[in-house]
Amino acid sequence: MKKYILGLFAVAVVASCVSQQERAMKSADKNVILKAANENFAKKKWKNALALYDRLTNLVAGTDDFPNVGFNTAYANYYDKNYKLAGHQFKNFSVSFPKDPRAEEAAYMSALCYYEGSMDYNLDQSTTQSAISELQDFLNNYPNSERSKNINTLIDELSYKLEFKAYENSKQYFNMGEYKAANVALENVLEDFPSTKLRPQIYDYIVKSRYQLATKSVYDLKDERIENALAFTRQIEKEMPNTEVAKTALDIREKLEKEKKDFVIVKKQTEERIAALTERQKRLEAQNAEKAKTEQQIKDQVDNEKKAIQIQRDSAVINTPPPAATFKIQR
Repeated sequence: MKKYILGLFAVAVVASCVSQQERAMKSADKNVILKAANENFAKKKWKNALALYDRLTNLVAGTDDFPNVGFNTAYANYYDKNYKLAGHQFKNFSVSFPKDPRAEEAAYMSALCYYEGSMDYNLDQSTTQSAISELQDFLNNYPNSERSKNINTLIDELSYKLEFKAYENSKQYFNMGEYKAANVALENVLEDFPSTKLRPQIYDYIVKSRYQLATKSVYDLKDERIENALAFTRQIEKEMPNTEVAKTALDIREKLEKEKKDFVIVKKQTEERIAALTERQKRLEAQNAEKAKTEQQIKDQVDNEKKAIQIQRDSAVINTPPPAATFKIQR
Protein backbone atom coordinates (compact mmCIF):
# COMPACT_ATOMS: atom_id res chain seq x y z
CA MET A 1 0.00 0.00 0.00
CA LYS A 2 2.83 2.33 0.92
CA LYS A 3 4.54 1.71 -2.43
CA TYR A 4 1.26 2.38 -4.22
CA ILE A 5 0.85 5.73 -2.45
CA LEU A 6 4.44 6.72 -3.26
CA GLY A 7 3.84 5.78 -6.88
CA LEU A 8 0.76 7.94 -7.05
CA PHE A 9 2.65 10.80 -5.44
CA ALA A 10 5.46 10.52 -8.03
CA VAL A 11 2.94 10.49 -10.88
CA ALA A 12 1.25 13.53 -9.38
CA VAL A 13 4.56 15.39 -9.12
CA VAL A 14 5.45 14.57 -12.73
CA ALA A 15 1.98 15.56 -13.90
CA SER A 16 2.33 18.81 -11.96
CA CYS A 17 5.69 19.55 -13.54
CA VAL A 18 4.40 18.74 -17.00
CA SER A 19 1.33 20.86 -16.51
CA GLN A 20 3.44 23.73 -15.19
CA GLN A 21 5.77 23.49 -18.21
CA GLU A 22 2.83 23.29 -20.59
CA ARG A 23 1.10 26.24 -18.95
CA ALA A 24 4.26 28.31 -19.16
CA MET A 25 4.82 27.36 -22.79
CA LYS A 26 1.26 28.39 -23.68
CA SER A 27 1.21 31.50 -21.51
CA ALA A 28 1.88 35.04 -22.74
CA ASP A 29 2.49 36.28 -19.20
CA LYS A 30 6.15 37.17 -18.77
CA ASN A 31 6.14 36.50 -15.04
CA VAL A 32 4.62 33.04 -15.39
CA ILE A 33 7.15 32.02 -18.02
CA LEU A 34 10.06 33.54 -16.11
CA LYS A 35 9.12 31.81 -12.87
CA ALA A 36 8.82 28.42 -14.58
CA ALA A 37 12.08 28.93 -16.48
CA ASN A 38 13.99 29.85 -13.31
CA GLU A 39 12.55 26.87 -11.45
CA ASN A 40 13.64 24.53 -14.26
CA PHE A 41 17.08 26.15 -14.20
CA ALA A 42 17.35 25.62 -10.42
CA LYS A 43 16.33 21.97 -10.85
CA LYS A 44 18.90 21.56 -13.67
CA LYS A 45 16.24 20.78 -16.22
CA TRP A 46 18.23 22.52 -18.92
CA LYS A 47 16.12 21.71 -21.96
CA ASN A 48 12.89 22.82 -20.28
CA ALA A 49 14.57 25.98 -19.05
CA LEU A 50 15.97 26.75 -22.51
CA ALA A 51 12.58 26.27 -24.15
CA LEU A 52 11.10 28.88 -21.80
CA TYR A 53 14.05 31.31 -21.87
CA ASP A 54 13.79 31.28 -25.64
CA ARG A 55 10.18 32.56 -25.33
CA LEU A 56 11.32 35.28 -22.91
CA THR A 57 13.89 36.95 -25.16
CA ASN A 58 11.48 39.44 -26.69
CA LEU A 59 9.25 39.69 -23.62
CA VAL A 60 12.03 40.89 -21.29
CA ALA A 61 13.93 43.03 -23.82
CA GLY A 62 14.66 46.42 -22.28
CA THR A 63 13.70 45.29 -18.76
CA ASP A 64 15.82 44.53 -15.69
CA ASP A 65 15.20 40.82 -16.29
CA PHE A 66 16.95 40.83 -19.68
CA PRO A 67 20.56 40.40 -18.40
CA ASN A 68 19.59 37.56 -16.03
CA VAL A 69 17.69 35.71 -18.77
CA GLY A 70 20.67 36.01 -21.10
CA PHE A 71 23.10 34.88 -18.40
CA ASN A 72 21.00 31.86 -17.39
CA THR A 73 20.36 30.92 -21.02
CA ALA A 74 24.12 30.81 -21.64
CA TYR A 75 24.67 28.62 -18.58
CA ALA A 76 21.80 26.30 -19.52
CA ASN A 77 23.31 25.82 -22.96
CA TYR A 78 26.71 25.23 -21.37
CA TYR A 79 25.38 22.51 -19.05
CA ASP A 80 23.41 21.04 -21.95
CA LYS A 81 26.77 20.82 -23.80
CA ASN A 82 25.82 23.30 -26.49
CA TYR A 83 29.27 24.83 -26.12
CA LYS A 84 29.43 26.82 -29.34
CA LEU A 85 26.09 28.55 -28.70
CA ALA A 86 26.85 29.04 -25.00
CA GLY A 87 30.23 30.59 -25.80
CA HIS A 88 28.59 33.04 -28.19
CA GLN A 89 25.95 33.96 -25.58
CA PHE A 90 28.47 34.43 -22.76
CA LYS A 91 30.61 36.62 -25.01
CA ASN A 92 27.60 38.75 -25.98
CA PHE A 93 26.77 39.17 -22.30
CA SER A 94 30.27 40.33 -21.34
CA VAL A 95 30.34 42.80 -24.24
CA SER A 96 26.75 44.04 -23.81
CA PHE A 97 26.93 44.44 -20.02
CA PRO A 98 30.56 45.34 -19.21
CA LYS A 99 29.58 46.94 -15.87
CA ASP A 100 27.56 43.95 -14.70
CA PRO A 101 29.31 42.14 -11.79
CA ARG A 102 29.04 38.94 -13.81
CA ALA A 103 30.83 40.34 -16.90
CA GLU A 104 34.18 38.81 -15.95
CA GLU A 105 32.57 35.46 -15.19
CA ALA A 106 30.79 35.56 -18.57
CA ALA A 107 34.06 36.33 -20.36
CA TYR A 108 35.73 33.43 -18.56
CA MET A 109 32.85 31.07 -19.36
CA SER A 110 32.97 32.14 -23.01
CA ALA A 111 36.64 31.14 -23.18
CA LEU A 112 35.85 27.92 -21.31
CA CYS A 113 33.10 27.08 -23.82
CA TYR A 114 35.59 27.39 -26.66
CA TYR A 115 37.94 25.12 -24.71
CA GLU A 116 35.17 22.54 -24.19
CA GLY A 117 34.28 22.72 -27.89
CA SER A 118 37.79 21.85 -29.03
CA MET A 119 37.70 18.73 -31.20
CA ASP A 120 39.81 15.59 -30.75
CA TYR A 121 43.36 15.90 -32.12
CA ASN A 122 42.63 13.73 -35.16
CA LEU A 123 39.80 16.04 -36.29
CA ASP A 124 39.79 19.59 -37.63
CA GLN A 125 41.62 21.85 -35.18
CA SER A 126 40.12 25.22 -36.11
CA THR A 127 38.06 25.04 -32.89
CA THR A 128 41.26 24.49 -30.90
CA GLN A 129 42.89 27.53 -32.49
CA SER A 130 39.83 29.62 -31.64
CA ALA A 131 39.85 28.32 -28.07
CA ILE A 132 43.50 29.29 -27.55
CA SER A 133 42.74 32.75 -28.93
CA GLU A 134 39.73 33.22 -26.62
CA LEU A 135 41.65 32.02 -23.55
CA GLN A 136 44.51 34.36 -24.38
CA ASP A 137 42.05 37.25 -24.77
CA PHE A 138 40.73 36.57 -21.26
CA LEU A 139 44.28 36.65 -19.90
CA ASN A 140 44.91 39.95 -21.66
CA ASN A 141 41.65 41.51 -20.43
CA TYR A 142 41.73 40.14 -16.87
CA PRO A 143 45.41 39.55 -16.02
CA ASN A 144 44.84 39.79 -12.25
CA SER A 145 41.72 37.65 -12.11
CA GLU A 146 41.60 34.60 -9.86
CA ARG A 147 40.12 32.76 -12.81
CA SER A 148 43.31 33.38 -14.81
CA LYS A 149 45.28 30.92 -12.71
CA ASN A 150 44.24 27.88 -14.71
CA ILE A 151 44.08 29.62 -18.11
CA ASN A 152 47.72 28.90 -18.94
CA THR A 153 47.15 25.25 -18.06
CA LEU A 154 44.23 25.11 -20.49
CA ILE A 155 46.25 26.86 -23.21
CA ASP A 156 49.12 24.39 -22.73
CA GLU A 157 46.69 21.50 -23.00
CA LEU A 158 45.22 22.83 -26.25
CA SER A 159 48.65 23.64 -27.66
CA TYR A 160 49.76 20.10 -26.94
CA LYS A 161 46.79 18.85 -28.94
CA LEU A 162 47.99 20.88 -31.94
CA GLU A 163 51.55 19.62 -31.46
CA PHE A 164 50.40 16.03 -31.22
CA LYS A 165 48.30 16.30 -34.39
CA ALA A 166 51.26 17.77 -36.31
CA TYR A 167 53.53 15.04 -34.91
CA GLU A 168 51.10 12.27 -35.84
CA ASN A 169 50.73 13.65 -39.38
CA SER A 170 54.53 13.72 -39.74
CA LYS A 171 54.79 10.11 -38.59
CA GLN A 172 52.46 9.08 -41.40
CA TYR A 173 55.10 10.09 -43.96
CA PHE A 174 57.63 7.89 -42.19
CA ASN A 175 55.22 4.96 -42.05
CA MET A 176 54.61 5.33 -45.80
CA GLY A 177 58.36 5.29 -46.52
CA GLU A 178 58.39 8.97 -47.54
CA TYR A 179 61.51 9.68 -45.49
CA LYS A 180 62.43 13.02 -47.06
CA ALA A 181 58.89 14.36 -46.50
CA ALA A 182 58.90 12.94 -42.95
CA ASN A 183 62.17 14.70 -42.15
CA VAL A 184 60.86 18.06 -43.42
CA ALA A 185 57.49 17.68 -41.65
CA LEU A 186 59.11 16.73 -38.33
CA GLU A 187 61.50 19.68 -38.50
CA ASN A 188 58.51 21.95 -39.17
CA VAL A 189 56.88 20.67 -35.97
CA LEU A 190 59.97 21.69 -34.00
CA GLU A 191 59.98 25.09 -35.70
CA ASP A 192 56.26 25.69 -35.05
CA PHE A 193 56.39 24.38 -31.45
CA PRO A 194 59.90 25.08 -30.11
CA SER A 195 58.87 24.22 -26.54
CA THR A 196 57.12 20.97 -27.45
CA LYS A 197 57.19 18.10 -24.99
CA LEU A 198 57.38 15.73 -27.94
CA ARG A 199 60.96 16.68 -28.84
CA PRO A 200 62.46 13.26 -27.87
CA GLN A 201 59.96 11.38 -30.03
CA ILE A 202 60.41 13.84 -32.90
CA TYR A 203 64.22 13.52 -32.70
CA ASP A 204 63.84 9.75 -32.76
CA TYR A 205 61.87 9.83 -36.00
CA ILE A 206 64.15 12.44 -37.58
CA VAL A 207 67.28 10.39 -36.98
CA LYS A 208 65.54 7.27 -38.30
CA SER A 209 64.34 9.18 -41.36
CA ARG A 210 67.83 10.50 -42.07
CA TYR A 211 69.28 7.02 -41.66
CA GLN A 212 66.82 5.62 -44.17
CA LEU A 213 67.51 8.49 -46.56
CA ALA A 214 71.25 7.90 -46.29
CA THR A 215 71.19 4.13 -46.75
CA LYS A 216 68.69 4.23 -49.61
CA SER A 217 70.08 7.32 -51.28
CA VAL A 218 71.07 7.77 -54.90
CA TYR A 219 74.83 7.76 -55.52
CA ASP A 220 75.28 11.52 -55.96
CA LEU A 221 73.51 12.41 -52.67
CA LYS A 222 74.76 9.54 -50.50
CA ASP A 223 77.84 11.27 -49.05
CA GLU A 224 75.88 14.37 -48.07
CA ARG A 225 73.02 12.40 -46.51
CA ILE A 226 75.34 10.15 -44.52
CA GLU A 227 77.06 13.22 -43.08
CA ASN A 228 73.71 14.89 -42.26
CA ALA A 229 72.54 11.78 -40.43
CA LEU A 230 75.83 11.45 -38.53
CA ALA A 231 75.69 15.12 -37.51
CA PHE A 232 72.18 14.65 -36.14
CA THR A 233 73.21 11.63 -34.06
CA ARG A 234 75.87 13.81 -32.43
CA GLN A 235 73.30 16.57 -31.83
CA ILE A 236 70.99 14.11 -30.05
CA GLU A 237 73.82 12.79 -27.90
CA LYS A 238 74.72 16.35 -26.92
CA GLU A 239 71.17 17.56 -26.19
CA MET A 240 69.73 14.37 -24.70
CA PRO A 241 72.53 12.31 -23.14
CA ASN A 242 71.72 9.04 -21.40
CA THR A 243 68.23 8.81 -22.93
CA GLU A 244 66.57 6.13 -25.03
CA VAL A 245 66.68 8.32 -28.12
CA ALA A 246 70.41 8.87 -27.53
CA LYS A 247 70.93 5.09 -27.40
CA THR A 248 69.05 4.75 -30.70
CA ALA A 249 71.15 7.53 -32.20
CA LEU A 250 74.38 5.80 -31.10
CA ASP A 251 73.26 2.53 -32.66
CA ILE A 252 72.39 4.32 -35.90
CA ARG A 253 75.74 6.12 -35.88
CA GLU A 254 77.60 2.81 -35.79
CA LYS A 255 75.58 1.58 -38.76
CA LEU A 256 76.20 4.84 -40.60
CA GLU A 257 79.96 4.66 -40.00
CA LYS A 258 79.99 1.18 -41.54
CA GLU A 259 77.83 2.45 -44.40
CA LYS A 260 80.29 5.29 -44.90
CA LYS A 261 83.30 2.94 -45.06
CA ASP A 262 81.52 0.63 -47.48
CA PHE A 263 80.57 3.58 -49.65
CA VAL A 264 84.20 4.77 -49.75
CA ILE A 265 85.11 1.40 -51.31
CA VAL A 266 82.17 1.52 -53.70
CA LYS A 267 83.02 5.11 -54.57
CA LYS A 268 86.65 4.23 -55.30
CA GLN A 269 85.62 1.28 -57.46
CA THR A 270 83.08 3.44 -59.24
CA GLU A 271 85.61 6.20 -59.88
CA GLU A 272 88.10 3.64 -61.25
CA ARG A 273 85.45 2.22 -63.55
CA ILE A 274 84.49 5.72 -64.67
CA ALA A 275 88.16 6.55 -65.30
CA ALA A 276 88.62 3.32 -67.31
CA LEU A 277 85.49 3.97 -69.31
CA THR A 278 86.58 7.55 -69.92
CA GLU A 279 89.99 6.39 -71.16
CA ARG A 280 88.39 3.80 -73.38
CA GLN A 281 86.02 6.41 -74.77
CA LYS A 282 88.95 8.71 -75.52
CA ARG A 283 90.75 5.92 -77.37
CA LEU A 284 87.67 5.11 -79.37
CA GLU A 285 87.19 8.76 -80.17
CA ALA A 286 90.85 9.00 -81.27
CA GLN A 287 90.48 5.88 -83.40
CA ASN A 288 87.28 7.17 -84.90
CA ALA A 289 88.92 10.52 -85.58
CA GLU A 290 91.90 8.80 -87.28
CA LYS A 291 89.55 6.60 -89.25
CA ALA A 292 87.51 9.61 -90.29
CA LYS A 293 90.71 11.42 -91.27
CA THR A 294 91.85 8.46 -93.38
CA GLU A 295 88.46 8.17 -95.01
CA GLN A 296 88.52 11.88 -95.79
CA GLN A 297 92.02 11.60 -97.30
CA ILE A 298 90.87 8.69 -99.48
CA LYS A 299 87.80 10.66 -100.49
CA ASP A 300 89.92 13.71 -101.26
CA GLN A 301 92.33 11.56 -103.32
CA VAL A 302 89.47 10.02 -105.31
CA ASP A 303 87.97 13.46 -105.85
CA ASN A 304 91.33 14.79 -107.01
CA GLU A 305 91.80 11.87 -109.41
CA LYS A 306 88.33 12.42 -110.81
CA LYS A 307 89.12 16.09 -111.30
CA ALA A 308 92.41 15.23 -113.07
CA ILE A 309 90.67 12.82 -115.44
CA GLN A 310 88.03 15.42 -116.19
CA ILE A 311 90.70 18.02 -116.88
CA GLN A 312 92.42 15.66 -119.31
CA ARG A 313 89.14 15.06 -121.09
CA ASP A 314 88.40 18.76 -121.33
CA SER A 315 91.94 19.42 -122.59
CA ALA A 316 91.64 16.79 -125.34
CA VAL A 317 88.49 18.36 -126.66
CA ILE A 318 90.03 21.78 -126.80
CA ASN A 319 93.30 20.68 -128.51
CA THR A 320 91.73 18.49 -131.20
CA PRO A 321 91.51 20.56 -134.50
CA PRO A 322 88.17 20.65 -136.21
CA PRO A 323 87.87 18.50 -139.34
CA ALA A 324 88.86 20.14 -142.70
CA ALA A 325 86.15 22.01 -144.56
CA THR A 326 84.42 19.98 -147.27
CA PHE A 327 83.50 21.65 -150.50
CA LYS A 328 81.11 20.28 -153.02
CA ILE A 329 82.41 20.36 -156.62
CA GLN A 330 79.97 21.84 -158.97
CA ARG A 331 79.20 19.79 -161.95
